[in-house]
Amino acid sequence: MNSSTSQPNRRKEIFRGILAVATIIVGTTHFLKPLEYAKIVPPQLPNPVELVYISGFFEILGGIGLLIPFISVAAAWGLIILFIAVFPANIYLATHSDIVIEGIPHSPIMYWVRLPLQAVLIAWAWWYTRKPEAQPGAKSFVSGTEKLVSRD
Repeated sequence: MNSSTSQPNRRKEIFRGILAVATIIVGTTHFLKPLEYAKIVPPQLPNPVELVYISGFFEILGGIGLLIPFISVAAAWGLIILFIAVFPANIYLATHSDIVIEGIPHSPIMYWVRLPLQAVLIAWAWWYTRKPEAQPGAKSFVSGTEKLVSRD
């Protein structure tokens, strides 16, 4: 592989690691400070603390999944769904500037600026749904699976 094609792949893999680690860290904070996250769950939704735990669990799971070759495609789709599912909480925070979350600078303008960044996260995760056969480890995963299946 020449350097002109390996550089974009290397960059993509570095960004995969960044997204994975970031989602694992943020997901972990859902368990460390669930009441803070529960503040931004829209009141129309039931059981806000439980929803925080569920979203944190799937955020961690998605981050770990991004790091596992071939499974990363399914994990990326899961993160896309998660990023869409939690968007109402981000809107609720932006529209209720009186909410103060411990550990996050209180800046109502930043809450509004953050809303379009959700689309960036979705696009970032979507990048890892493309060409699953070209994902790192895909060939060895498929060949290993074929060997297991072909055993009689």
